[in-house]
This record gives sequence, C-alpha cells and structure tokens, in this order.
Amino acid sequence: MSGIPDQRGRPVPRDVLGPVAPAPGEPAFDDDHPPRRELVDDCVHCGFCLPTCPTYVLWGEEMDSPRGRIHLMEQGLDGEPLSPSMVAHVDRCLGCMACVTACPSGVRYDRLIEDTRQQVERRHRRPRRERALRAAVFALFPYPRRLRLLRGPLRAYQATGLRALVRRTGLLPRLAPTLAALDALAPPIGRAARVPRRVPARGTRRARVGMLTGCVQHAFFPQVNAATARVLAAEGCEVLILPERQGCCGALSVHNGRRAEARRFARALLDVFDSAGVDFFVVNAAGCGSALKDYGELLADDPAYADRAAAFAASVRDLSELLVELGPVAPRHPLPVTVAYHDACHLAHAQGVRAQPRELLAAVPGLAVREIADPEICCGSAGVWNVLNPEPAGQLGERKAAHVLATGADLLVTANPGCLLQIASAARRLGRRLPVAHTVEVLDASIHGRGVDELLR
Repeated sequence: MSGIPDQRGRPVPRDVLGPVAPAPGEPAFDDDHPPRRELVDDCVHCGFCLPTCPTYVLWGEEMDSPRGRIHLMEQGLDGEPLSPSMVAHVDRCLGCMACVTACPSGVRYDRLIEDTRQQVERRHRRPRRERALRAAVFALFPYPRRLRLLRGPLRAYQATGLRALVRRTGLLPRLAPTLAALDALAPPIGRAARVPRRVPARGTRRARVGMLTGCVQHAFFPQVNAATARVLAAEGCEVLILPERQGCCGALSVHNGRRAEARRFARALLDVFDSAGVDFFVVNAAGCGSALKDYGELLADDPAYADRAAAFAASVRDLSELLVELGPVAPRHPLPVTVAYHDACHLAHAQGVRAQPRELLAAVPGLAVREIADPEICCGSAGVWNVLNPEPAGQLGERKAAHVLATGADLLVTANPGCLLQIASAARRLGRRLPVAHTVEVLDASIHGRGVDELLR
C-alpha cells in the first residue's frame, strides 16, 4: 500500500492519489502495477488469438488484436510514451478474454490488459467530452440505489408512448449515439421483485450461502435475483442476501482500469460478507463473478485485507457451478421449449464455466439446447463497452443475434444481464423479437412447475 511520500515523509496509499500524468517523452508506464515483462514475453505472436478477437474480426487491424496490444505494451515497457494511438487500441479491447482461452502458450492477457488499463486511466488525460461521458457512466452504473431511482422515470417513458415516438423520429442515434444506445438497451420495467435478507433452505440444509444482488441486476432484473434465491432454497441452501447493505462488487471499475475505485468497492463488500459465516458466495452475473474470484489479486498488497480477500475469493461460485457441485435434489417439471445457450464471456473465458449451465439445462425434461455459431465471439456488451463504443458494439450485437436466430430456438438463455440486453436489442434492430431469460429463470420455472409462456413473454 505504500506510495508517494507526503510532506512529512509518510507514504500515501496509491488509492488516494489522483491521476499522475506522465511528462512529455516519459515512458508509458510508472512503477504502480505496470504490465509485467515476463507475461509480455510469454506471447510468441502465433496468431491463434486473432480469429477469436472481436475487434480484429471487425477491423482486421493488427494493433486491435491481443498480440498487437501486447506488442504495444512491450513498447511501453521499453520506454515509448503513452501516445493517443496506444490508448485508443487499449480502449478498443472488450476484455472478453476469448484470447486467453485460445492461446496455446497460456499468455495471461487478462492480467496484462487489466494492468495496462489502470495505467492508462491514471496517466492519460482524455478529451473533455470523453471524460464527461466516462464520469457520468461511473457515477451511475456501479451504484444500485442511483440505478433504482431511474426505474420510475424509465417506466413512465416506456408506458406513455414517448419511447415509441422518440424511436419513430430516428433522430436520437444521429444526435446522441450514447443516449440512443442506452435507450435501445433499457429493458421493459415491470414491478420490482423484493428479495428478503434471508431465505431458509427447503428440507435439509446443505449449505449456507451469501448472494450478490448486483447493480444492473438488482435495479433492472430483480426477478433474476428472486429466482436465484428460490432455486438455491429449493436445492437445500439457506440464502443470506442483505440487499440493503450491498454495494457494487467493483467489476465495472476493475475491468475499466479504475483500480482504486474497485478496491474500495471490494473492501466494502468484504466488510459485509466475509464474517457472515457462509460456506459459499453465489453470483448470478458473469462479469461480477469474474471480478469477485480475483479479489485475492486485487487486494494482494493491502495488509489489512489480503488474507481476507483471498479466502473470500476461494468461496465464490457462479450459481451454475454451485448447483452442479451440490447436485440436484428438487424435482424438475417438464418445460417443452428449445433454447439457444449463449456463453457469457466472463463466465466461459474468464471463469472457465461452460459445461455446468448446459448440464443444468439438459436436465430439464422436455427442454432442448441448441448451440450458437462462433460462440467465442463477444456479443459486444462487455460491461459498459457498448455504451462507450455504440457503433462497433451494435455490429457485434447484430452478428450474435443473427447467429442466435439462425438456431431456430424459441428462447435465448445466458447468465449475464448485459448480454441479455445487448442481444435482445440487436435482434429488434434486425426486425425480430427474441425472448431472453437468465439460466436461473429457466430452472426456477421447471422446479416450481410454471409454464413456458412466462419465459417467452
């Protein structure tokens, strides 16, 4: 936690330091967690990553591929300055980690891009308009209470027909692309589903679990959290939720280079849950799960939290992981429906969780699972990447939606709220309605004997 000395010679934690812009001609990186040379040197530039990289697939530009970005990192370590061009290529990375899965040499691109992004965020001064957009995004999205305040106005905007009128004019994408992207992504706002602090296990208690309510999930997909609690309880888990005490887990911040902010969120969540006496901490959003499993690394140099963070990270499970680990006890009722399962990037690539969701879905009587072409290519959501880069995100979303529609499935199923919003929005632009559901909503419908109709609404 040591940093630059204050006027009395005492070390100031880097978490409280503001941006430290490099002087003209200075090397791109300072000594605060730069991309590690030994990880850069692991890349042999073989090119296996190229066909899995969304931005390379879009543009065919070497510097917008993982190996191209690693070359830029190497230049920075060799003393090259942090140029606007270098920053642009780093910013264009979605952080989907498909390259990590594809790499035969085991290159830790996830570590490299995370360390490079926090250097960029601290040491590069962006244009005023871009700074304002990013400030607005990160003043809103990581704060569940602020997001909840949007539910009422957004529901009125949708219910009064104003949204339909705005869309008919076609002006918003031309005048304000970011607002147009947000409007297109916003889900229909229904009645809020309240989740209690604690849900008792049904039958014999098999585990006591904590549950992340999330930010976007909590505000706009409360039914997913409610379904998660019901399914866990049905499978013999006592669920500790504490929704009013939770804040952001830090996923959006850490994935966008805002390390100090992410560390503050992580410490706050640890203070709520790491002494709660839970066996596991369950997550139903892929990006959040990836960040939570990395708490040990994020807080490794914080003496007060390092051990606690590592122990907590070891207890984190994606919902599908835990359900398969425990094994089913609740009976499943038939659901005659064909689903296309989409691998959320931070579940499949960052966490390596692919088989478990498919196993859970395949165990539902009457349900058929169809695979989607090019599953390794990101849908373009990538946290807030689709808000910061609406045009290329739209292209990736339409590519993914077209592949989903080509399966002929009745329903798209995935395990990340951003993916649900992104792909449904892209399908609408293609002139098709695509029902979407979280994996746990399908399990909840089967366990509790509800029909398919509510999933296809």
